[in-house]
Amino acid sequence: MTTDTSAETPTLPDGRPVPHLTGDERAMLESWLDFHRATLELKCAGLDDAQVRIAAAEPSSLTLLGLVQHLAEVERNWFQRVAGGVAVAPVFEDATGYALDPARGLDEALGIWRREIARGRELCAGLPLDHIGRVAEGPVPGMEVSLRWVLIHMIEEYARHNGHADLLRERIDGVTGA
Repeated sequence: MTTDTSAETPTLPDGRPVPHLTGDERAMLESWLDFHRATLELKCAGLDDAQVRIAAAEPSSLTLLGLVQHLAEVERNWFQRVAGGVAVAPVFEDATGYALDPARGLDEALGIWRREIARGRELCAGLPLDHIGRVAEGPVPGMEVSLRWVLIHMIEEYARHNGHADLLRERIDGVTGA
């Protein structure tokens, strides 16, 4: 089997992949999730470790670093635990991912986040959209969800948190958009 490299995914001027506008349902869902993942990474681009620790307006303690860590936990939970059925511990000492460790900077957190994305892709690559996973814990333990539902939920999760990231980035250095 050969791979057609001439059909590369088009990108926006800022480097983010353009989500599919037509085609297969799974490819479309995955492309929208990749777009939102790239948006989060773009929101962190060019910032140092001190900047990504700047909190939103009080009383919130939300930071860009906390969002990256939280989304690493979310990736692990939905793709590995729920869809993949793998019993894995939380990535960070605080299972939400929001708590900041003074020794962990943005590069390390992004590396962990990328690793969680890669592992989730690996586990779910052969699963159909109708594959059923089970939520083990939380407010609705035992709830069954399809991989399709997980992908839609993850798009929603990233879209919501990217709105937070927009506001955080504007507070840090005035950069808006994307």
